[in-house]
Amino acid sequence: MKIRSLEQIVAEHRFFTGLGDEHCKLVCGCARNMLFEPGEYLFREGALADRFFLLRHGRVALELTAPGRKAMTFRTLREGEIVGVSWLIPPYRWTYDARALEQVRAVAMDAECLRQKCDADHHFGYEMMKRFVPLLVEWLHATQLQILDVYGTPA
Repeated sequence: MKIRSLEQIVAEHRFFTGLGDEHCKLVCGCARNMLFEPGEYLFREGALADRFFLLRHGRVALELTAPGRKAMTFRTLREGEIVGVSWLIPPYRWTYDARALEQVRAVAMDAECLRQKCDADHHFGYEMMKRFVPLLVEWLHATQLQILDVYGTPA
């Protein structure tokens, strides 16, 4: 088995495709590998959104809970996807749970570290926003389709 550096892993992740070497080094300065076992939470609703994750292996359920009801999965994310955007917007709190459905290998990105680097280097900050905004739009569109599927037009 070939061992890859964190920089190689980040540079090869589809979210960071085409990121310049200098910016990749900035990202990697905030990164660390993590492993989650099935059923383990990557984060819980209401907790501090202090990181986001690049999924390398496994599936993660994004869940909503309501008092007296069991958790409802509203999205399942897989290898190559990103988990978590709440680190971008104050008050930096998670608005849902993220739970590993199977063993998950991920690269965790320290949110405070990245926000500081984005503030210090506006070109880097703009590069990060160009990557996250389409992701937010994609998620909004998926939510719209899900609402149409659930509540569709009456016949």
